[in-house]
Amino acid sequence: MERKTVRVQYYAALREAAGLSEESLLSGAVTAADLYDEVAARHTFTFPRSSLSVALNDRIEPWTARVRDGDTVVFLAPFAGG
Repeated sequence: MERKTVRVQYYAALREAAGLSEESLLSGAVTAADLYDEVAARHTFTFPRSSLSVALNDRIEPWTARVRDGDTVVFLAPFAGG
C-alpha cells in the first residue's frame, strides 16, 4: 500500500469533534472516502459520510476521487445560514 502525506482541514462541527483545525497525516487511503474512514476512526466522528461533502485542493469532488501525496483535503459538514 502506497502511503502519502495529506493535509486535512476541519471546520465547524468537525473541528469541534476533532479538537483541531488541521493536521498532516501519513495515509494509505486511495480515495477521499477511504481517508474519511481513517480520520473518522481516529477522531471517533459520528457524522455519516452521506451527510458530508469533500474538497480536494479547493475543489468539491466525489467521494471516489483519488487522494494524492501533498493534497489538502477538507471534509465539509452541512451548514445553515442566511
